[in-house]
Amino acid sequence: MLRDETKVIHIGNKVIGGGNPILIQSMTNTKTEDVEATVRQIKELETAGCDIIRCAVPSMKAAEAISEIKKNISIPLVADIHFDYQLAIAAIENGADKIRINPGNIGGIDKVKAVVEAAKAKKVPIRVGVNSGSLEKNILEKYGRVTAEGIVESALDKVKIIEDLGYDNLVISIKSSDVMMCVKAHELIARQTKYPLHVGITESGTVTSGNIKSALGLGLILNQGIGDTIRVSLTGAPVEEIASAKLILKTLGLRKGGISVVSCPTCGRTQIDLIGLAEKVEKMVAKYDLDIKVAVMGCVVNGPGEAREADIGIAGGKGEGLLIKKGEIIKKIPEEQLLNVLEEELKNWRD
Repeated sequence: MLRDETKVIHIGNKVIGGGNPILIQSMTNTKTEDVEATVRQIKELETAGCDIIRCAVPSMKAAEAISEIKKNISIPLVADIHFDYQLAIAAIENGADKIRINPGNIGGIDKVKAVVEAAKAKKVPIRVGVNSGSLEKNILEKYGRVTAEGIVESALDKVKIIEDLGYDNLVISIKSSDVMMCVKAHELIARQTKYPLHVGITESGTVTSGNIKSALGLGLILNQGIGDTIRVSLTGAPVEEIASAKLILKTLGLRKGGISVVSCPTCGRTQIDLIGLAEKVEKMVAKYDLDIKVAVMGCVVNGPGEAREADIGIAGGKGEGLLIKKGEIIKKIPEEQLLNVLEEELKNWRD
């Protein structure tokens, strides 16, 4: 696994790289200077399973708000800065655990140096971020268009700028909305650097399209042993990103814990509201930290067989259903009690 060989980077009270667990990130969509709203959203994300949070810092008020926000949250905060190097320095001074900059748009080398010196003094890691939409003119002219090779070259050029200033407490992020280009770029860069990689598909879209693109892209990248921390970027509520990221990692066998729900696609034999029931089960189980599989099946004909590999399951019939454990039918239950009985079983679960 290439991720086992990456440099270990400390971000507040979290660690990435060197084969450490892949951490989940998200980004607030509140106005950062609105401390109350931002803290509320971060706490919601933390409860959902977010490991590291990023906040936009487009103004000095936003940079100064970091200090107060940090007093009220438990997970590391990354300050996202573009264009103004003074905002990066202010974010560091106000307690940001990491900063995200593109050295190519932060100003001249003297301004980059000022940011690096501030980060060095506080031992704050820098995430060097390059997107396919931010490639320099000379890179585009060299390759004729946006390419994976160009994205990698641009990122490594930015990394060298900071290395030449005597700092190597770095994380690299290279993103594209083109899934396969993003995959290729990560394959290329993973063999050219030992810095940990923040992986994601940028501008992936709404919850539906974004989840599909992210699952494909992240799945292809992570399954090759590449990537140390991830963000699923969705046009929607940030909490949706956490649920998706956790499921991607669990599906790949890269994270344990949490209930996995399997459900059948329904057919002509289905005589209960299986779609509604499955959705309720998925929401209900999110609050239980159990490493088990729960099956929600549509009929009593195949239910026990299909649920045999699950730890516990329910299978619907006409106005009633079955409670199944380890493939064995335990009892018959009225349809309206299926969800409550399942939850009661989970509350008292014993391996």
